[in-house]
Amino acid sequence: MFTTKVAASLYALALAFVLTSAECESSAQQTTLTVPTPSNPELNFTKLFTNELIFHDTWSKDSWNGLTTFAKATPLRCFGRDAATLYDVAVLGAPFDIATSYRPGARFGPNGIRQGSRRLGIDRINVPMKIRASDYLDIVDCGDVPMVYIDNKVALRQLEFANKALLARPTSRSATGKSLAKDGKFHPRVLTLGGDHTITLPLLRGVADIYGPVSVIHFDSHLDTWKPRPMEDSPWLPGEEMPISHGNYFYYAYKEGLLAPNQSNIHVGIRGALNSWDDYDNDAEVGFVISHAEDIEEVGWKGVVKKIWETVGDNPVYITLDIDVIDPGMAPATGTPEIGGITTREIKKILQGMSGLKIVGADIVEVAPAYDTQDEITQIAAANIGWEILALMAKVPLVE
Repeated sequence: MFTTKVAASLYALALAFVLTSAECESSAQQTTLTVPTPSNPELNFTKLFTNELIFHDTWSKDSWNGLTTFAKATPLRCFGRDAATLYDVAVLGAPFDIATSYRPGARFGPNGIRQGSRRLGIDRINVPMKIRASDYLDIVDCGDVPMVYIDNKVALRQLEFANKALLARPTSRSATGKSLAKDGKFHPRVLTLGGDHTITLPLLRGVADIYGPVSVIHFDSHLDTWKPRPMEDSPWLPGEEMPISHGNYFYYAYKEGLLAPNQSNIHVGIRGALNSWDDYDNDAEVGFVISHAEDIEEVGWKGVVKKIWETVGDNPVYITLDIDVIDPGMAPATGTPEIGGITTREIKKILQGMSGLKIVGADIVEVAPAYDTQDEITQIAAANIGWEILALMAKVPLVE
């Protein structure tokens, strides 16, 4: 129960809000608010913290003010108490970075990307895309998968099981038409926040279970299709398995039949050094065509978009974006930075040009907040890219 002293304090706070609003809106119609008196302990918090007064989310008995989710998506205990709640898109964190080859720290990426999304909202209009994602999709944030930090195989298996569990459920909304899914049903889509790039392999396994092999649009500065091979005088014993890492997971995806055939997958933004010219031959064997970062100087973002459409066609599409595709001047907080990258304006235009593709899932990876600037530019860039991807999902239902 409120004491008289507490009620008086809240009365003063509410009065201050009203006076401030009056000063700022002298020429506009004022918001009317019945302010509770100190003698009345029955305070109406919904009105006291209304959006018009404090320019923030309206307080309600069901709100989670102060809890940081991706773009203010509803938080959900998707594997626990809220497992029966239906949704169309689940945002999922994958705090994993024990398969990196250079700078670690991407295990803190999911939280960093959510921090970068604080100004965004799933209920806000994406003006260039002319859509509000929440009008078409029920989007929730399932939090992070609690992945172990000492065993790659176990951690990736945990993510695989969690992702498959989310994908196996029905959606909260059904589209008109025949579903792309093999079982003819409508399933949720998952936007995963990484985590190093190794996580894409278990995520593709889950997507392939639902839709079969998919075309991958891979935004990155590196190929990530390197073929594991034993090296002379290496620490691995003869016949010992080479581990999956963030540089070879696509090779394993190809061997498992997860990728669409006939060169229907594309890298965008490639500019990293090679170990051998054979790397290009191996990449073609895996099933990719390449759009180098330098290409944008010649053909512009429209030329890149054209090549993407020509490659993936009408196939189900999975987007995986390594934040190092962005130039390190705009996104420094990553494990393997490469100069000469795509700008944030260019990546937005490319993504917007992909409107119409059938996006079955996506991930954003390799954000390592410890290397970011004080103004969090990498995390903000990654969050905005995720917001654009949600718009792409909202634009096209997964129907044949």
